[in-house]
Amino acid sequence: MAIQIRLIPVDEFVKLVPALTALLVDTVHNGASLGFLPSVTSDEVRSYWLSLCPELRERTRVIVGAFSDGRIVGSGQLALASFPNARHRAELQKLFVDSTLRGQGVGRRLVSALHAAARQRGRSLVLLNTRRGGPAEQFYKGLGYKAVGVVPGYYVGPAGERIDNIALYQELSG
Repeated sequence: MAIQIRLIPVDEFVKLVPALTALLVDTVHNGASLGFLPSVTSDEVRSYWLSLCPELRERTRVIVGAFSDGRIVGSGQLALASFPNARHRAELQKLFVDSTLRGQGVGRRLVSALHAAARQRGRSLVLLNTRRGGPAEQFYKGLGYKAVGVVPGYYVGPAGERIDNIALYQELSG
């Protein structure tokens, strides 16, 4: 199965919102929070996706998609800092891959494409936050991300439990 990784322009993005919604709801219901809890509804997730349109139009956010046979099977985002003293950095957000394709390098390819998009926009520092001790932490560390620190109890889980956050970064080479 061939996977194509590419930027998603805003006009195409709007057409992909239903598929992105289903994919993100499935990802959350299978244990990855990505800012949501397993009780999340399609309406909540659709609203989230549509709220990104102004940032995509203003080019302060970049979305990359993974496609298989024309179907979106993964996605990741960069939020581009706009303050004058922050135009060298971006935050990687909401990286996820269809559960049937995990472990096949799709996530790694999405991150690579996001890094390329960051470089093209003059960004040399990428930051992210994830659940401490979770599989995402090891995934990002395997890609060369370094830990900045831990915020205890940053997230709340489905049962109200507090979950630690780990902040990571990577300096991008030219």
